[in-house]
Amino acid sequence: MKNTITKGFILSGISNIVAVLLLSRFFTNEFIPKYDNVVMSNFGLLMIVVWGFAYISVAKDYAKVKWLVAVFAVEKLIYGIIWIIWRLENDVSAIFNEDMMAGIFYAIYGLNDLLFFLFFTYVFVKLSKK
Repeated sequence: MKNTITKGFILSGISNIVAVLLLSRFFTNEFIPKYDNVVMSNFGLLMIVVWGFAYISVAKDYAKVKWLVAVFAVEKLIYGIIWIIWRLENDVSAIFNEDMMAGIFYAIYGLNDLLFFLFFTYVFVKLSKK
């Protein structure tokens, strides 16, 4: 099970890093910040990449940082909630019409965050029972 959880941390990190770098075209895609210039500014996107490296950095030693795993869960929950609110107030199809990569980004980023919120929460609960 430990190996599977380690892979989950690595997958979470890679999904942050690769998705942001590819879909933002290495921070040159003007349409991602256009539709959410606070959370998804180029600085915000860079911080998502940094979070990705943080997940990977504890992948093998996550059991030693139980409370950091809880922080990861809270961070993912916040992004998931922000995404749900954003989706309720915005039309993703309009973004797809303007830029396919930005459309993909806005269509999926919150689902990814909510999925990894569940993962990090599971890991935290599992560590808390020990």
